[in-house]
Amino acid sequence: MRVVAVAVCAIVFLISGPVSAQSGKFKVTLDAGHGDHDYGAVYNGHIEKNITLAVVLKVGRILEKNSGVEVIYTRKTDQFIDLVERANIANRADSDIFVSIHCNANKNSAADGSETYVMGMSKNASNLEAAKRENAVITLEKDYKQKYEGYDPKSPESLAGLVMAQELYLDQSIALAGKIQNHFIDELDKKSRGVKQAPYMVLHKAYMPRVLIEMGFISNPAEGEKLDSEEGQQEVAQAIANAIMSYKKEYFGTDKNDTAEKPSEMMGKDKSYKPTDTVAVAPKPTPKTTEPKKPEIKKPEPAAVPKPEAVGGAAIFKVQLSASGKQLDPTPSNFKGLSNISVASEGALYKYMYGSTPSYEEAKRLLAEAKAKGYPSAFIIAFKGGKKVSVQEALKQ
Repeated sequence: MRVVAVAVCAIVFLISGPVSAQSGKFKVTLDAGHGDHDYGAVYNGHIEKNITLAVVLKVGRILEKNSGVEVIYTRKTDQFIDLVERANIANRADSDIFVSIHCNANKNSAADGSETYVMGMSKNASNLEAAKRENAVITLEKDYKQKYEGYDPKSPESLAGLVMAQELYLDQSIALAGKIQNHFIDELDKKSRGVKQAPYMVLHKAYMPRVLIEMGFISNPAEGEKLDSEEGQQEVAQAIANAIMSYKKEYFGTDKNDTAEKPSEMMGKDKSYKPTDTVAVAPKPTPKTTEPKKPEIKKPEPAAVPKPEAVGGAAIFKVQLSASGKQLDPTPSNFKGLSNISVASEGALYKYMYGSTPSYEEAKRLLAEAKAKGYPSAFIIAFKGGKKVSVQEALKQ
């Protein structure tokens, strides 16, 4: 099983290299959960497939006001799309992010609040149960046993062998999920059930930062009524669009025509999330109280000076190029001619970073250079006092 995981991760690493010509726009694939004969959850007259489609179309209309954003839809009508095809639509478009939108449901009608999932294995029984419910959709597809290579939707743990491939975009996925939850809290005063990990098949097959949003419980009379209303859908759509534009600003920069963010731009309200099973998002949380594990530098360049991020408290920016289960020498020949490559090891995964600068403007230049060299999914990361922090926190210095 480990051999399979490494092989898959190596394939994904290659995928992060040159692809089709880039349009220069920030590409967002929006996925409305369920469709046609797959109704999703149905409670009190509220039908999930209809609500998700309505919200996705609203999010898309908001984002499309920005000339620097291109929106791709997995469906724009009441139709059934295979889970793997939803991911493939995003992959073929070479999207920068994939956002799948759903409604939650529970036999306990008092359950309420939103939660956002990233792809990951979980020991949490409720997370696994949620994944089982959503993944069961594949049984409605023809030849699903062959198509999904024997995957059993009743046993999400059967995805465990591919855990390394999913980690390729985990940090970015968590950052996007965190922004979504915080915008729900700050704009809608919505109860947050946190950022969580679970093995969703629709996320597993998408090779980019990706999240699955559970907007709220249609099994809850009040929340279901709100989600099934024009006003409620518009509010949720605006919060999701604002979160996406906040993510774009942090990782891809801002275009002069970006308009989805409200004037306040939610300054100072985005938090950082660690890749844990469940990351709670409490109302009005205090600034970051825990820091991710300090990256272990495996192979510094022979002629490199001591890493600045390990000295003092000044922020240092780098560009993360890719992640892989395969360890590579940090030489230009292995990174499309880029030099000054550093390597950090997290578990069985190696993360490759380009450059090291205290200037965010220089980091943006390095990011543009990396993308021009064939790393379209590269993004800026930051370190402060020897520990990884969010770019937004680093910019507060």
